[in-house]
Amino acid sequence: MLATIIFLAIWIVLALALFFVAMGRGRGAAREGAEGRSRGATRAAVVIFAVIYVVFGVTIPLLILAGNHSKASAQVGGLKLTAAEKRGRELFGQQCAVCHTLAAANAVGKVGPNLDTLKPPALLVLNTINYGCVQNPPPNSPQGCLAFGTMPAQLVEGRDAQDVANFVAKVAGKE
Repeated sequence: MLATIIFLAIWIVLALALFFVAMGRGRGAAREGAEGRSRGATRAAVVIFAVIYVVFGVTIPLLILAGNHSKASAQVGGLKLTAAEKRGRELFGQQCAVCHTLAAANAVGKVGPNLDTLKPPALLVLNTINYGCVQNPPPNSPQGCLAFGTMPAQLVEGRDAQDVANFVAKVAGKE
């Protein structure tokens, strides 16, 4: 956040400086100055402008974006994710995001239930992943779930299923 503020401040200062220089001299003075300048001075001005543009307009934004990448993927909505939860987020994106809505995974599926609204516990998510969900299941069936719909069983299995369940339970409704 601080880097963004500094970046914006630099551009605001440069814009204000350019504005006041232009306003102070006026159009006629600017035209006279341009006609009276040598080729070397014009070249130097162009080179200085190009360097400033590359440093402030390209290099600094790239450094900010590159430096922020590792921090951005380490947390969701201020919650720090473990390695297993990060893996769960990746798997959710690959297997679940098509159907379910979950803000922390940038998922806006419309077929399955909105997990941000349900805020299911990890055990319920794991049960639904393992056994699926069917409409009108037989009594005491593990295929019963909170939502009304159909979901195939074992889209992810084993440790991966546990990682997805823990991720969903941790972030659902938090962002």
